[in-house]
Amino acid sequence: MNYHQGRKEMEDISASPLYSEDLAPVAPSARNWTTWNYTSLWIGMAVCIPTYMLAGSMIREGMNWWQATLTILLGNLIVLLPMILNAYAGAQYGLPLPVLLRASFGTRGAVLAALLRALVGCGWFGIQSWIGGEAIYTLLLLIFPDLAGSPVLGFLGLNTAQAACFLAFWLLNMWIIYRGIETIRLLESWTSPILLLMGVCLLVWAVNKVGSLQVILEASSQMKEQENTSFWKIFWPNLTAMVGFWATLSLNIPDFSRYARSQKAQILGQAFGLPPTMVFYSFIGIAVTSATLLIFGEAIWDPVQLLGRFSSPVVVLISMVGLTIATLSTNIAANVVASANDIANIAPSKISFRLGGYITGFIGILIFPWKLLADPQGFIFIWLIGYSALLGALAGVMICDYYLIRKTRLNVKSLFTPNGEYGRWGQPAWIALVVSQLPVFPGFLSETGVIPPDMIPAFFRELYTYGWFVTFFLALLTYWVLKTRSLKRTVSPSFESVNFRFLTSTFSKK
Repeated sequence: MNYHQGRKEMEDISASPLYSEDLAPVAPSARNWTTWNYTSLWIGMAVCIPTYMLAGSMIREGMNWWQATLTILLGNLIVLLPMILNAYAGAQYGLPLPVLLRASFGTRGAVLAALLRALVGCGWFGIQSWIGGEAIYTLLLLIFPDLAGSPVLGFLGLNTAQAACFLAFWLLNMWIIYRGIETIRLLESWTSPILLLMGVCLLVWAVNKVGSLQVILEASSQMKEQENTSFWKIFWPNLTAMVGFWATLSLNIPDFSRYARSQKAQILGQAFGLPPTMVFYSFIGIAVTSATLLIFGEAIWDPVQLLGRFSSPVVVLISMVGLTIATLSTNIAANVVASANDIANIAPSKISFRLGGYITGFIGILIFPWKLLADPQGFIFIWLIGYSALLGALAGVMICDYYLIRKTRLNVKSLFTPNGEYGRWGQPAWIALVVSQLPVFPGFLSETGVIPPDMIPAFFRELYTYGWFVTFFLALLTYWVLKTRSLKRTVSPSFESVNFRFLTSTFSKK
């Protein structure tokens, strides 16, 4: 086994029944992603309409502009830590998430664990595809206003023009999937500077229209739908939602870090790309939405609807093309890559990355994303917090297993062996997952309306707002207790005291 820049180059395991080219360790010659590739990847994913709208929803609940901005910054700094920790494993072994999950959940259990993550990715794919289709629809309305009166498809709740635009954007995503991972890398690298420039242009427009950034930010307080609300009451659920915003990527980041030229490249690239971009673009969302109050007399928090107010078709055309590119770059990188790998893990020899991507696309349609986005409150409290509680537990188990139990040492051959060292189902991992969900499940039932809120104790309703944090630490602790107890009965020479010097030594490598 060879070592190079914090990575390990693996022996051949192509004869394994769990092997496929899409899930195999990336060859050293193909590990060519640089710091810029990871920075541009995160710029491309973070510059999107949900990021733009995120801070606006916090302000409507009662925050002011700087409280919302700091909440977003803190949430991204928190989620960056598990993201880098999980990314390290991908870069070290060149393996994607579904294979790394086999170490803790077993070779068969990892299939189910990966599917839990895949379903979330499918949901996000549907949401982003709807947003991209809506951008195309708004553009076409300026040229063909009669499209607004096209026949309504009753079972969908959309008119035929909306449905056609949604389908067109969906097909564009399918074409990128067909082209493969290198096309995705090029898409992110080339589009990220353009997306940042468009955000700056939108901010400049708002300031020029109003005359002062200070006046714009002062106007943000007028968007509050609830006055005299305790900051801490709304801070914790929004912080949890912010962590949940990228909780999916904190798990499947090995799907990208496996291509890293070095550990330093992926760590610095993520640190430079994620928190600054999220804060910058959400601030643009706050400022521009506040400016619409002064310009149009109402808060327009959806940038697609805002662009529909512009009188110049040229401006709208350029902006809509930019929004389409932004949504496409986010959708492919953040949602398709992970879900495609997770689905391919069901039957590695039969389902390729490409087929997994197509399946992701079809499931994304079936969730009816336009209905989910119709309620911003439900978007945060049911969708973001709900799935973040599930993914927090998966992250807790993975990090505990890789760092505290296995000390960053994995037997790659056994990861591709059905009855090898890691077993088939990984019972401690599943027990930890179930235990971690018990405290937050009553709150989830209350938020979804399955059980009336007055029948759920206030303690559990409040605990639900901390979902990701509760499940992450509870799953980590439960898994650690179960594994250390079993290790006392079966001592393995590979389990030694944990050593985190690998993180500092990463930056000393040339």
